[in-house]
Amino acid sequence: MSFSVEINIERAFETPAATDKVFDLLADVPRSASHFPKVDRLIDLGSNTFCWEMEKIGIGSYTLQQTIYACCYSVEAASRKIAWSSVAGVGNAKVEGEWVLRQKEAGTAIVLKTKGEVMVDFPSFLQIIISPLVVMEFTSLIDHYLANLQKSFTAS
Repeated sequence: MSFSVEINIERAFETPAATDKVFDLLADVPRSASHFPKVDRLIDLGSNTFCWEMEKIGIGSYTLQQTIYACCYSVEAASRKIAWSSVAGVGNAKVEGEWVLRQKEAGTAIVLKTKGEVMVDFPSFLQIIISPLVVMEFTSLIDHYLANLQKSFTAS
């Protein structure tokens, strides 16, 4: 029997990049997603909705888990906010969140809030062992993603 793992992440950071540059990159979902590690495929479902298929996790030729989910994105240029909500019935995870940007005198303040729920296809008695590993992996992916974005924000 499977179990779910909840993940909540909030990160705030600043970049010397102009707010328009940051907003343009983050609002372009495929371009932003290209900075996210371990994405196997990003599928455009239309209407600013995308299905994320992450790389399979496995041992040898055996696949243990592949995380798949879909999100619908909304972009508010005036408020510099990009939000995404989970699309029901797609994959084994639900992910939602938002980017909030604030122009500063010397760049942009950025806040990322995201939360997710991943269905893990392992026996429930392993939940106490596997749940922290899933949270740690997702957190690591987010931190790597933010580092990749920061490099792009500051590149000429």
